[in-house]
Amino acid sequence: MRENTRSIPITEEQVWSAYLEVRKHGKSAGVDELTLRDYEADRSNQLYKVWNRMTAGSYMPPAVRRVEIPKSDGKKRELGIPTVSDRVAQTVVKNYLEPLLEPHFHEYSFGYRPNKNAHDAVRQAAEQCRKKAYVLDLDIEGFFDNLDHGLMMRGLQEHTTDKWLLMYIERWLKAPIEHKDGSLAYPTKGSPQGGVVSPLLSNLYLHYAFDKWMSIHYSETVFERYADDIVVHCTSKQEAVQLLDAIRERLKQCGLRLHPEKTKIVYCKNSNRKDKHEEVSFDFLGFRFKPKKARNRKTGEIFTDFGPASIGKKSMKKILETIKSKYLHRRVTDQLEDLSKDLAAHVRGWMNYFGKINMRFLYPVMNSVNGRLIMWATNRYKSLNGSSWQGRQWLREIYRDYPNMFEHWKYGFKP
Repeated sequence: MRENTRSIPITEEQVWSAYLEVRKHGKSAGVDELTLRDYEADRSNQLYKVWNRMTAGSYMPPAVRRVEIPKSDGKKRELGIPTVSDRVAQTVVKNYLEPLLEPHFHEYSFGYRPNKNAHDAVRQAAEQCRKKAYVLDLDIEGFFDNLDHGLMMRGLQEHTTDKWLLMYIERWLKAPIEHKDGSLAYPTKGSPQGGVVSPLLSNLYLHYAFDKWMSIHYSETVFERYADDIVVHCTSKQEAVQLLDAIRERLKQCGLRLHPEKTKIVYCKNSNRKDKHEEVSFDFLGFRFKPKKARNRKTGEIFTDFGPASIGKKSMKKILETIKSKYLHRRVTDQLEDLSKDLAAHVRGWMNYFGKINMRFLYPVMNSVNGRLIMWATNRYKSLNGSSWQGRQWLREIYRDYPNMFEHWKYGFKP
C-alpha cells in the first residue's frame, strides 16, 4: 500500500474495505455499464483510480442511471443506480461520516443505523399502541425527491468542518441523472434512492426536520421513525389533531409535504377503549396493525388487543406476486428439489423478517406455496387424476419422508 501524503485523509485500505461492502450488495451496472463481474476483472486499476482522484480532490461523480420500479398502487418508484466506482466512493465517505453523526441521532430513529432495525421499531410501536389510544400514521410525499440541498449542507456543517467531505457530498447531491432516453437532468433538490450515502443523509435531514424538533417541542411524545416511515403516539384524538397540524407546518418549513390521503389519524381500538373513530388500522414496516383477538394468560379470558396482526396488504401482495412469478405449477419437468432451491432464499427472507414478530403471520404465504406445489404434483403425475385432494395426500407423504426438503416445512408449515 502506498503512503498517503495528500491532504485528503483517505487510505487505500479504506477504499478496499468500501469495495468489499459494495460487493455484498446490488450487482446492477451504472451509466458506464460495468457490472460487478466486469469491475472485478479490472479491480486494482479501478480502485486505484477512485483512491487517486478522491485524495486529490478531483473525483467527480458520474451521472446516476435512473430506473423505474413498479409500486403496488400502479405508480412507479424512481431509483438512481450509481456506477460501481461511485458506490465505492460513496461508501468511503459514508464510513467516514457515520461515526460523526450516529451519536447525535435520536433513540426513536431506527432505520439504517448500527444496532437498530425494523423489528425494534415494530416492537416499540406495538408496546406504545397498548399505552396510548391514537396514532399519527405519517406519509411524506416524495421525500427523497424533495430534500433541500441548502438545509442538508447546513445540517452537515453542524457535525463536520472537513471541506473535502462537504465538497464530495455536495457533488453527489448535484450529480446529473441519466434517463432511459439518455437525456441528463441536473437536480436542484433531492437525493437519489439507490445511492449508498442517501440513507445516512436522509437520516440527518429528518433528524433536524423532525426528530430534534419533536424532542424540543414534544419531548414526552413517543414515535418510531424508520427512514421516512413515521408513527407518532398520542393519548387523545384532540392531541393527535393538534400535533398533526404542527408537524405538517414544521415539515413544510423544511420543504416537505405530508401526503393528504395517506397520512391519517388511527384509533388503537381494544377492549378497554370506547371512543369511535373511522380508522382503526395502519401498516408499518410491512405489518398490519389492527384490533385482534387475544387471550389473557392468567384467566384464559378472550379480549381485543391492538398491535401487529398480520402482514400488511402491500407486503402480502408483493410476496404473492413473487410466488406467482415462479410458475411452480407449470414446471413439470423440474424435480421438487429444483423448486425448493428456487424458493429457499425468498422463504428464508420472509420467515426471518415476518416470523421474528409472529410466525403465524406466514400461514397465508406458506399455504400459497403449498398450493402451488400441489398443482405441480397434479400436473406432473397423471395418476393423481388432476385431483387437488390426491395431490395434497401425495405431497404430505413426501413431507413425512423428507420434512426438511422445503424451508417452510422445517417450521411445520406442512401441506
